[in-house]
Amino acid sequence: MSDRISFVYLERCTIHRDDNALTAEDAEGVTHIPSATIGTLLLGPGTRITHQAMSVLGDSGAGVVWVGERGVRFYSGGRSLNRSSALVEAQATQWANQRSRLQVAREMYRMRFPGEDPSTLTRHELLGREGRRVKDCYRHHAARVGINWNGRVYIPGDFTGGDPANQAVTAAAQCMYGVAQTSVAALGCAPGLGFIHSGHELAFVLDIADLYKTEIAIPTAFDVAAESPDDVGSRTRRAIRDQINRTGLLKRCVNDIKHLLLPDQPRGDIDDHVDRVTLQGDRGTQLEAGRNYDDDHASSDSGEYEVPW
Repeated sequence: MSDRISFVYLERCTIHRDDNALTAEDAEGVTHIPSATIGTLLLGPGTRITHQAMSVLGDSGAGVVWVGERGVRFYSGGRSLNRSSALVEAQATQWANQRSRLQVAREMYRMRFPGEDPSTLTRHELLGREGRRVKDCYRHHAARVGINWNGRVYIPGDFTGGDPANQAVTAAAQCMYGVAQTSVAALGCAPGLGFIHSGHELAFVLDIADLYKTEIAIPTAFDVAAESPDDVGSRTRRAIRDQINRTGLLKRCVNDIKHLLLPDQPRGDIDDHVDRVTLQGDRGTQLEAGRNYDDDHASSDSGEYEVPW
């Protein structure tokens, strides 16, 4: 995931296969896309994809996500790129304990605002400090680009209800949600088990997206809004795309998720590309799968365990 290009977004075309490449055909012709270089293929409105195209995407380990127009809504996704359950098990373990859940929330705050020590802060104190820091960030970047800022205004479902700066902030935030959703889905984590956000199917996605709000989303949004009030949404999305590529955000996002969920484990120790199935034993032990553990007649069922895909 971290070594590939971030994503390819397609709409209003037919997607097929030519050897190990994808082809996207529309009224302007046929475009060839090497499947092994894609982190995630985003399928927008008007796309049709063949069985052979899905087959080569599966073989190359690329994610496939069905999205809304311009990639700003996540409708459905394919299987995770990660074949190990280590991350989702670690996430569930950290989330299920109130103390470790708070520790992860504190680490998220520390990652967002280096130089502060949140190790003794309660949840209420974390939320209060985060709110002040975000307000300060809005005011700082508004003053930096010379925009009059009257506060954050967002009406769900009414993108044009705010001024250009607020529209840009909304578009930038949606892009951050898309990056976070893609990374969480690719790593096989549980999007609903959040450490700061709660009660929503994408709570963990919102947690991860917020890691990059004050560093990437807000500054970029104000830069775009200061240039012109016209076509703010599209220009913000393109600017965020450039920032994603320039900063290597997908690789960083993958590493940040691993750091939060498995802080004591070296990054290279997760065999996320290997089909390895074990059985749970007593006291946290892992037993070899594909064996019959009847006490009187311990034997191998088949000599191997076939993963069902």
